[in-house]
Amino acid sequence: MGNFYKDNDDLRFYVEQYLDWEPLVDLTEYRGRAKDSFKNTAEAVEFYGDILDLVGQFVADDIAPHAEAIDKNGVQLVDGEAILPEPQASIFEKLKALELHGMCLPRELGGQNCPLIMYLLTCEMFARADVSVCAHHGFHGGMAMAMLVFSLREGSTKWDVEKGGITETRFAKEIEEIRKGEAWGCMDITEPDAGSDMARLRAVGEQDEDGNWFVTGQKIFITSGHGKYHFVIARTEKAGDPDDPFAGLKGLSFFLVPTYEDDADGNRKRIVEIVRLEEKLGHHGSATASLSFERAPAQLVGERGEGFKYMLLLMNNARLGVGFEALGLCEAAHRMAREYAAERVSMGKTIDQHEMIADYLEEMQTDIQGIRALAMYGAWHEEMAHKVELMVDSGLADTELAGDANAAQYRSQLKSYKKKARRVTPLLKYVAAEQAVAIARTNVQIHGGVGYTKDYGAEKLLRDAMVFPIYEGTSQIQALMAMKDTLGGILKNPRGFIRRLAQTRWRSMSASDPLEKRLAKLQLLSFSVQQHLVARTAADKGRALAGKPISEWPERFFKDWDPKRDFAFAMLHAERLTQILADVAICEVLYEQARRFPDRREVLVRYIERAEPRCRYNQDRINSTGDRLLAKLTHDHSGAQTERKAG
Repeated sequence: MGNFYKDNDDLRFYVEQYLDWEPLVDLTEYRGRAKDSFKNTAEAVEFYGDILDLVGQFVADDIAPHAEAIDKNGVQLVDGEAILPEPQASIFEKLKALELHGMCLPRELGGQNCPLIMYLLTCEMFARADVSVCAHHGFHGGMAMAMLVFSLREGSTKWDVEKGGITETRFAKEIEEIRKGEAWGCMDITEPDAGSDMARLRAVGEQDEDGNWFVTGQKIFITSGHGKYHFVIARTEKAGDPDDPFAGLKGLSFFLVPTYEDDADGNRKRIVEIVRLEEKLGHHGSATASLSFERAPAQLVGERGEGFKYMLLLMNNARLGVGFEALGLCEAAHRMAREYAAERVSMGKTIDQHEMIADYLEEMQTDIQGIRALAMYGAWHEEMAHKVELMVDSGLADTELAGDANAAQYRSQLKSYKKKARRVTPLLKYVAAEQAVAIARTNVQIHGGVGYTKDYGAEKLLRDAMVFPIYEGTSQIQALMAMKDTLGGILKNPRGFIRRLAQTRWRSMSASDPLEKRLAKLQLLSFSVQQHLVARTAADKGRALAGKPISEWPERFFKDWDPKRDFAFAMLHAERLTQILADVAICEVLYEQARRFPDRREVLVRYIERAEPRCRYNQDRINSTGDRLLAKLTHDHSGAQTERKAG
């Protein structure tokens, strides 16, 4: 079936030309101090290319041909254990032999010491072959790396600064098991009646008089929940009343819970029960489990009350992973549609020569290239943020490992990396997930009647795509996050916003490059929408002050903000704003590429000519709709409150 790396010119562009490998390699290799470290960046990138070539060949030959069988047979619950379908079990035996689960682990822990972005690049190729295998594979090496990062964050990992390596880490035994492919991990967050609203989580972490921790409760929709090592978020602090700070997210702590033990003969003793496996629309080769914890022995990670902080670290990386996973499915759907359209003859020519189908295919290709641009930008900045933060927090920024930089310079870099990664992560998760569904659906449409059958696999891609806007934070949650950060940033620094607005307006008129001028006009549209939402929010807030003493106005306007009450109009339009923000961010990245690589101008031209009408449409929706619905919701809510009081 070819090679899923070599046949993808756009993916190879990032690896071979675009990505700024030098600072990433520098930090990953402890500035060349580590044993067996690469002599230079070129040598490291050559090694990374060899791994991507290996993975590209493996997924094409050993995964893609079995995707239909994996989907058909699915994971089964037998005698309390989840059993993978035979083709998938064989795939993971081969992965074990290839030692891919340790690709990003440091050499001193038995890994190949690759940057984390390498894991994400392989995720795209895995997902192009089969998203179920991709999802399950992610809970091997991904969870091992999470264990290491958590240990680094809590200070339970020791370094040898002179040799540039780790000498001791808290979860070494668990990491070694995962690296060898003998176990894997997962994260347990969702509970019955507590999905996105984490303040409602009810699983409990309790400590006995000897200091031992135990977790009790139920967790549902746990991907790869049949794994051995579970990161579980549970409530450890009892809330006195709804206003108690421990009543919400601050009362949550983070635990590592082994869910079973195997003896020397391979007999398994279950500590946490798998209650059921969900029968899902798609992702049939990925186990989604409901679990029951009954005083399961647990290890506290970090400090009590830090559960939400550690969970966010996992979720942010998981959202990047979903972005690359969705990208892989988009690639599969586009290629399937393109190949079918090139062979299907209708009205005297192949249907890829019909105008509407040609437009569909180009739009699919353009959206995929836009998503990949945003994914690479986000992944690079997120990893640089992690690595620089570890340098600062561990004290290594004050040692010789910092090179010519000092701790203050690292902290300055960290702020920039974090800001850029935070901006694009929810945008990537949103646009990649939504476009995966749209592109998979277009693929079915291009196939026509046979697309609705199981003969070609188009319907499978659509079923598999449907979960992307749901898991690891729904599209709506991503939109609310993006809206909150965007408008919150304006409210915190209105002068900075006005300055950016003025600069952009000037560029939209004076830029010599026509593409820069078009980009500036698109940015100006985005700023106009943001300004409208902030003005509307402020006006609604101002009306809420009616009847309040004037002396209270400054306090209530600038400090007393209730997102549920004061941001109603912005929340209604959060998805439309997010679509604009994503289009603008993608155009910015593509323009930066076009400045360095003239061949990329054509990609930007295709993307921006589709982004412009989309953004104008969303702007019109935001500016002209919403009042009627909000008035109805306010009326209905007031009526319901009156009924409750009367009752």
